[in-house]
Amino acid sequence: MNQIIEVNGIKLYAYHGCLPEEGKIGGHYNVDVKVHTDFSASFESDELSDTVDYVAINRIVEEEMMIRSKLIEHVGFRILQRFEKELTGLKKAWLKVTKISPPIDGDVSNVAIILEKDYS
Repeated sequence: MNQIIEVNGIKLYAYHGCLPEEGKIGGHYNVDVKVHTDFSASFESDELSDTVDYVAINRIVEEEMMIRSKLIEHVGFRILQRFEKELTGLKKAWLKVTKISPPIDGDVSNVAIILEKDYS
């Protein structure tokens, strides 16, 4: 049985980008997370200790997004590294970081990166 926890639409204001102005002005971001794990013990126990705490997922995303990076690829990779270090029982993680209204030449609503990491 697939067992997936999703935390979607984490809305953040952060300061990522290659342009100096992005480091001063900042911009809006959305982050979506999926983690594959085995939380079948929680079916019986009804205990948080038998699953992955989505509050911890949200905290890690928020903390890493507050550390300035030139590239959203870089911050996304850091988030997945923290998941591996701090969350137990992960089999796989999927992460999407979306930059809203990027300062590029054109009418673009957003750009995004998607990363997947297998922990097994």
